Amino acid sequence: MSAKLAGDQAALRAACQTGVGLCTIVNIEGSFSRRLGAQLAVHPDGRVTGSLADGCLEQELAREIAAGGERRVIRYGAGSPKIDFRLPCGGGLDILIDSNPDRSACREAVARLDERKEAHLALPEPSLLAKRRYVPELSLVLFGEGPELAAMAQVAGAAGIAVETHGRDDGSLSLGQVPDHLEADRWTAIVLLFHDHEWERAILRWALTTPAFLIGAQGGAPARAAREAELISLGFAPQQIGRIASPIGTVKHSREPLGLALSALADIAGAYELRHPHHG
Repeated sequence: MSAKLAGDQAALRAACQTGVGLCTIVNIEGSFSRRLGAQLAVHPDGRVTGSLADGCLEQELAREIAAGGERRVIRYGAGSPKIDFRLPCGGGLDILIDSNPDRSACREAVARLDERKEAHLALPEPSLLAKRRYVPELSLVLFGEGPELAAMAQVAGAAGIAVETHGRDDGSLSLGQVPDHLEADRWTAIVLLFHDHEWERAILRWALTTPAFLIGAQGGAPARAAREAELISLGFAPQQIGRIASPIGTVKHSREPLGLALSALADIAGAYELRHPHHG
């Protein structure tokens, strides 16, 4: 049996297939390394999609799915009758074991997510959690030039984040042209990586009209002051301008392209995680 590293929705997508069982964390007592609602799909051949712990719990759940039977909630860890199975964190989990989840409901939720809409999956009794909620996956729209743009696109792609890149040198941008043919929803982060900040003016005018959950722009104090003055002159209110994170990243003065990319993406991923309905 192999556990595939996958995103938050991978188990749901796998459960659309006939014969795949679905396990959902419906209650957490104490601390645990996954969120409430985390899911694991078990395929007929014993493979799993998703991950909940270090592999041992996945194997235990795969055996439960293979055993079939009625939907049931099993306690693992603290307070469990399975005295020979312990969780390393010392907490307790209640997990819904569903060998035959509602395929049409799973497919409907996936269809909504593919349309960049929020979705949910009703969880049947005896689940302690009424529904598992999902949000569209994080997407990233990058604008810029040079090694900073290349590094951030590379790191984001390696992390499995959907990336759309528009570079000054690839012909996809024109100085002063507002990119209003592009779209950015509330699950999208927009990042500007320019050394020549004249290129960012039209892009920021567009970005501030979108519901993007994060707008980031690199630049030192003089660039930030000039940017703010320019946007005020264009009629943007201080509250709107305050949406722009600058400097961007968890390390505010990163100087190397790779370091900037890692710092910015950590910041973006953290902000996205806080928007998850089962965060906590």
